[in-house]
Amino acid sequence: MTDDRLTDFGYERVPTQEKARRVRGVFDSVADRYDLMNDLMSAGLHRVWKRFALALTGLRPGHSALDVAGGTGDLAAGLARQVTDRGLVVLADINASMLDRGRDRLIDAGLVGNVRYVQGNAEHLPFADDSFHCITIGFGLRNVTDKTAALASMRRVLKPGGQLLVLEFSHPLPGLRALYDAYSFRVLPLLGKMVAKDEASYRYLAESIRMHPDQEALLAMMREAGLEDCRYHNLSAGIVALHRGYKY
Repeated sequence: MTDDRLTDFGYERVPTQEKARRVRGVFDSVADRYDLMNDLMSAGLHRVWKRFALALTGLRPGHSALDVAGGTGDLAAGLARQVTDRGLVVLADINASMLDRGRDRLIDAGLVGNVRYVQGNAEHLPFADDSFHCITIGFGLRNVTDKTAALASMRRVLKPGGQLLVLEFSHPLPGLRALYDAYSFRVLPLLGKMVAKDEASYRYLAESIRMHPDQEALLAMMREAGLEDCRYHNLSAGIVALHRGYKY
């Protein structure tokens, strides 16, 4: 098999068709402890990052929104409150275990009338063109096999004037990199081993962050996908970045 039919799975090179299966295995393994691990790994900062993203959606009551790779539903819950009962939010994820966890959490939060759940691939979203006023994807793009296809698919289902928000781990400022590497490759797998009983999955997650395009590279990919007025905001000194782009 030639290298152009391989893709990254963390630091490994694997057949393209195998990555989705292996990513699914990671999230099947960690779904039950995913929310607890997010709080531990980020010292709760992931909630601040998500609130920042939600503050920029521009959604109003009656609008429609899509949360891609929505996992356990943090962003979807915020979107549902923004569009109110007059609107609609779709929580989509390729992983059934994560989607089930998200559904349970949103039902427990009383968000039942304006949320739908779809198991689907970000590269081939099962929605009509021009369907949503806003699309979010939080900490999911780096796990997608074909990021270019996913960005194009998300742009396709945006309404004209709609906005895509990509919240993702990125590349921190140079002065933080040594400390960040030590945390990522020593502390993070140890937390995974102790709390989620899965060191390997959290080692993969750390590696996947390093393999993800940096801020400027992802900005260029969004523009190449046809999104306009693209920009990004560095959060926590670039450990996380929020990229934004519009469909006009």
